Amino acid sequence: MLRLDHVTKHFGGVKAVDDVSLCFKEREISAIIGPNGAGKTTIFNLINGFLRPDSGEILFKTKPITGLPPRRIASCGMGRMFQDNRNFGTLTCLENILLAKKGNPGENPLNSFFAPGKVRRFENSNLKDARKWLDFVDLPNMENVPAGNLSYGQQKLLAFARLMAAEPEFLLLDEPSAGVNPTMIGHILNLIKRIVNDEGKTVVLIEHDMSVILKVTDLVYFMDDGRVRTFGTPEDVLADKRVHEAYLGI
Repeated sequence: MLRLDHVTKHFGGVKAVDDVSLCFKEREISAIIGPNGAGKTTIFNLINGFLRPDSGEILFKTKPITGLPPRRIASCGMGRMFQDNRNFGTLTCLENILLAKKGNPGENPLNSFFAPGKVRRFENSNLKDARKWLDFVDLPNMENVPAGNLSYGQQKLLAFARLMAAEPEFLLLDEPSAGVNPTMIGHILNLIKRIVNDEGKTVVLIEHDMSVILKVTDLVYFMDDGRVRTFGTPEDVLADKRVHEAYLGI
């Protein structure tokens, strides 16, 4: 689904990503772990076009996307959820999700005059889908509530719903469990599993909570100092001495 071949990114004299090769398979949950400064977020920024690699190649569904702008990469079927939820606080939950769907003919004002039926059909379909995604994340009674009035955990769920409404095939999730209580973490993990198992998506996440890694991931890459140090099943990676040294100093 996605492959990085010998990707490198420098910031001045610092190699944030140093000759990294990664491969993520379709309909799997993979994770990139490592201490702060390991290069995890830089990898995400390279994948979705916020940064351009100094060398190496990135391929999405076998097609090169290296150096494409973020909007082009998103239109290929890539979606990203950030650690800060980036919801529109003054808009309602429903309005937040309605904004996400691509290809709205109403964005062209001429269509309101010359193709009103096309605009109306899109809006009706979009409204139906938005309510479906609110129900999917278990926020069915919140559609008229301003996003800024939600708890932090509920805002995470809204961010999931908005991401799904954009219809990506490949999802990058930056610390989806960070800052929420254990009950909400369990809910989010079930949501991630359903996104893969029921909706057929592919998920890659950055995560610091090792219990999350053990519960949901199929494949784990451990990074340190910009390089991949080991990879494999969650159990094998978390048993690696280098992982213990990086996280625990032992």
